[in-house]
Amino acid sequence: MATRIVVRPIGTPLPLGFLGLFVATVGFSALQLGWLAPEQGRAVAIGVLALTVPVQLISAIYGFLARDPVAGTGMAALAGTWAAAGLVTATSPPGASSPGLGVLFLAAAAMMLVPAVAGLSKIVAAAVMALTSLRFALTGVAEITGGDMWATVAGGAGLVLAAAALYAALALELEDTHHRTVLPTGRRGTGADTMTGSAQDELSSVVHEAGVRKQL
Repeated sequence: MATRIVVRPIGTPLPLGFLGLFVATVGFSALQLGWLAPEQGRAVAIGVLALTVPVQLISAIYGFLARDPVAGTGMAALAGTWAAAGLVTATSPPGASSPGLGVLFLAAAAMMLVPAVAGLSKIVAAAVMALTSLRFALTGVAEITGGDMWATVAGGAGLVLAAAALYAALALELEDTHHRTVLPTGRRGTGADTMTGSAQDELSSVVHEAGVRKQL
């Protein structure tokens, strides 16, 4: 009895997720750095809930469908973290810090290290997730301590993350549309021949992946 495995081509969801990350981290950095009045926190939070969270959930779903657990896990973790941050910010007094949210940010920082370490075959994407971990950790400390210094440091880290996320989105989008590397993405190891390997090379281990093998 033969078994047939059908693989459906899917565009990379990472650029969409990273652009959502760009919007969220810029918005919260603007609040932390004092570029926006505290009263604008609710507007930023609603924007993140309306834009960042949905696009990252879409990216997570398509990441798993594309057989990329790093993309799926990373984007799902980001969507959940920004949803929590958005809801707390939208329902709290302007400019208020929240130790409870700070603890969640610290936990999310540890959580983001999982896809960052697992995704080292794509250096640029892994670097964005590692910077996200750092940004969440600093924001967590700022929320717990309520200190302006930590908020400023977290806001600065958020802008560095925004630049990295924007670059990663552009590099991966160009790579997917041109079917070749245009801007360096740092592919290495198992990801080094992604754009040049044969179909047989790409699909040789598909029978051992979750959803095909008999157990997860």
